[in-house]
Amino acid sequence: MTQPDHAALDTRRRRLLFRATHRGTFENDLMIGGFVQAHLSSLSEADIDALEAVMEIPDTVLADWLTGRAPIPPEQETAMLRRMRDYLKR
Repeated sequence: MTQPDHAALDTRRRRLLFRATHRGTFENDLMIGGFVQAHLSSLSEADIDALEAVMEIPDTVLADWLTGRAPIPPEQETAMLRRMRDYLKR
């Protein structure tokens, strides 16, 4: 990876962390922010793309899916959502 590519990826990681910890609901700030903080340094560009897509899901829906209050619909279930849900089960 070239230096500009690395810098751009670091910028995306910082923005993602901010977004993950400022969702608007305390529960999601803790769940999503905690996941992102734990994995931030190892996130690939594809992981960041997947997380950015997850961030578009409304807070109430996302909280229900991640906590297991509601099942993730098969058409919405992505590898990243499963990874996040599995992380939060621990």
